[in-house]
Parts: sequence; structure tokens; C-alpha cells
Amino acid sequence: MALNTFILTLSCVDRPGIVAAVTTELAANGANIAESSQFWDRRTDRFFMRIGFTAPEGTSREQLERALQPAVTRFDMKTALVAEARVPRIVIMVSKFDHALQHLLYQIRVAWLRAEVAAIVSNHEDARSTAEAQGIPFHHWPVTRDTKAEQEARLIDLVQSAEVDLVILARYMQVLSDTLSNRLFGKVINIHHSFLPSFKGAKPYHQAHERGVKLIGATAHYVTPDLDEGPIIEQETERVTHALSADDLVAVGRDIEARVLGRAVKLHLESRVMLNGKKTVVFG
Repeated sequence: MALNTFILTLSCVDRPGIVAAVTTELAANGANIAESSQFWDRRTDRFFMRIGFTAPEGTSREQLERALQPAVTRFDMKTALVAEARVPRIVIMVSKFDHALQHLLYQIRVAWLRAEVAAIVSNHEDARSTAEAQGIPFHHWPVTRDTKAEQEARLIDLVQSAEVDLVILARYMQVLSDTLSNRLFGKVINIHHSFLPSFKGAKPYHQAHERGVKLIGATAHYVTPDLDEGPIIEQETERVTHALSADDLVAVGRDIEARVLGRAVKLHLESRVMLNGKKTVVFG
């Protein structure tokens, strides 16, 4: 008998009986739980859960949502239910540095990332050849102070018309407006360098080299109106020494950025990341 696979994520104020209520309804509909993770945040008293389960052939998402509604109402849950059969659709935004873009495309090609690239968007022409070689629609939308609002309106139209699930800023060197950041909150992931101390502006790796840093790294996070302050999904650091040149740090940094962004995107696409205020709950 063929089975459908679904992922259910939920959060609510912690109370006894949450797990029992959900799993009872799933069992009544012939579902079999394959994976389950849960977390209680004692500080906020919120409960988070991710359940992967199979359901009999012909079971629809709408049918399961109706079955779960009594539990959702009883515990005032915030839920999301996705069918694994649907391949998530993404838009990748990039400027001139394409290492993170290339890494994402490779991981999709070898099926480590399960996603369909609806489009590549850039404020430069550099990535056009990459997009065309892989048959991906490419949009060159230059950004100036006068055209920023128009460009972001185009992006919103693209997200809606192409039914995009996630926008990825793969070293896209433009700051999104507060309006766009709020509208797409939880659906835009950014990658940026992270140092101790933090270096902002032009040539951060060269600044780090001048200060003799011993650790460099990268952070993937959701985009919010507060620049580079969004909920963190994934991070990595690597130890470096005085023997490395500024160009060496750039090379190490590119490698870290690509890996961290790839892992963050995978976690999001697999519904393993849940927002918890300014933080995230990440079920590995």
C-alpha cells in the first residue's frame, strides 16, 4: 500500500496532553509516526514539536488538518503541515560573489538539497551565464535609491506568481527594506560573515587580518528590519593563524559561508526550524 509522508510542526503554551491529543488524532486517521522531536522553552513556557509521519494513500493535507483542528483549538496551537511530495520552490538572490550560489546549485543537483530554483535574481549580470547554463530563469534587476521600491515590488510579484517558499540571499549585497523584510518574515535567509570582534562594511576579511583575529566564521539567519539581527539558524567558525594572508582569509571565509548557508537552507526546507521570538528552535 502506497503511503503519503507529511511533516507537522506546532507550537503553543506548554500544557499536559499536547502530544497525546495530536498523536491520537493522527492514529485515528491511520497515520504512523516516523520521526518526532520536541522542546519546552522554560523561559517562555512554550512547547515546540516536529512530527514526521506517513498516512494511507489518498489521505490529503486538508483531511489531516480537519482531523487535527480540535487539538489545535483546544491548545491554541500555531501549526504548519506540509506534504513531503511537494518540492519546495526557491529564489536565489546574488550579487558578484557567486560561491554560495554555486554551492546551493551543486547540492540541489546531487539531491542533498531538495528544491526547485524558480529564478536567480541579481543586481549584476555576473550570474546570468550560470543561470542560463542550468536552464534557470534569470532576472537582472539593478538597484539604486530611485529603483529600490520598484525592484522589491518585482520580487514580491515573483514570489507570489512562482509560488516561492523561500528567498535566499546568497551574498546578495543589498539591504532589503523594512517593508519587504516584514512582509517576507520567516521566508528569507541571509548569509553573512561573523567575526569576534565584528567587522562591518567593505572588505571585512581584510579588516580581520589587520586585527589579527584567530577565529573567522559565518552566520545564516532570517532577515528582519534590524540589519543582521534576525533569528539565527546556523553558524560555523574556523581557527586561523598569523601565517594566513588576507586573501587566504577570504578563501576560508567563502568556504564557510557556502557550507553554513547550505545547511541552513536544508534545515528550513525540511521544516526543522521554528521561530521562537528572536531565536529559533532547530530540530536536527
